[in-house]
Amino acid sequence: GDSKETLKALIPLLERKKDRGWRKKIEKDVREWNDLCDRWAGEHFGKTINPQSVAAELSSRLPDGAILSADSGSGTNWWARHLKLRDGMQASLSGTLATMGPGTPYAIAARFAYPDRPVIAFVGDGAFQMNGMNEMITVKRYLDRLSGPAPFVFCVFNNQDLNQVTWEQRAMAGDPKYPGSQDIPDVPYAAYAELLGLKGIVCDDPKKVGAAWDEALAAGRPVVLEFKVDAEIAPIPPHIMKEQGKKAVKAALHDPQATGIATKGVRQKLTEYAEHLPGRGKK
Repeated sequence: GDSKETLKALIPLLERKKDRGWRKKIEKDVREWNDLCDRWAGEHFGKTINPQSVAAELSSRLPDGAILSADSGSGTNWWARHLKLRDGMQASLSGTLATMGPGTPYAIAARFAYPDRPVIAFVGDGAFQMNGMNEMITVKRYLDRLSGPAPFVFCVFNNQDLNQVTWEQRAMAGDPKYPGSQDIPDVPYAAYAELLGLKGIVCDDPKKVGAAWDEALAAGRPVVLEFKVDAEIAPIPPHIMKEQGKKAVKAALHDPQATGIATKGVRQKLTEYAEHLPGRGKK
């Protein structure tokens, strides 16, 4: 049935509970999780961009009425964790189907449908190589219809790795990264956009992530915004199963990126566990 009509019928039947304990606990958990994500996004390891910061820096800059799309990849994790949507915004992704390739065409379709609204896509470099680069030719072809003052940005996470699957193999199978299947070429995505007559911006400096977003959102034409991001930040879910944790550690011991995984991704997860040990945070 129509969910809107169903909710209209149900809401008058609800009674406010006097015991607010459950709700207060959920609100507290959400605040703590958001605080933790903010701290994770603020951590930088050397000169490489923390991909979490890419989403976090955009969140506070999201224009009113923005339409957001996300491809399937580790960037989807940061998209979901760090972007705080407001009323009037829309967001679409492939969901549990986890198909690579929808982020770019979703964004183009949204721009055709709503040419006066800001449209921003999060796309991994694997998906952008799969079909995103070809779709930039579509953007070029219809540039007169897709340009305008409202931002239109394709944010590409360049880590030269099929990162989501790499981490899934570590956590689900206990397998270290196999470069032969997981590494992908380093392509100059921003330069390719410029070649087509679009706007291209590349950022490889952790201190300039916010400035790169400011430039892209003010461009006045379609933009490929390329961030050179760290592949060793673990897109591990909040509630990882014990067996998955054991397999991830086992994989890391034999992984070609073992040192980086230990000092970055695993360290962040262990910090989260430590903060939630019994007695921590209590006076």
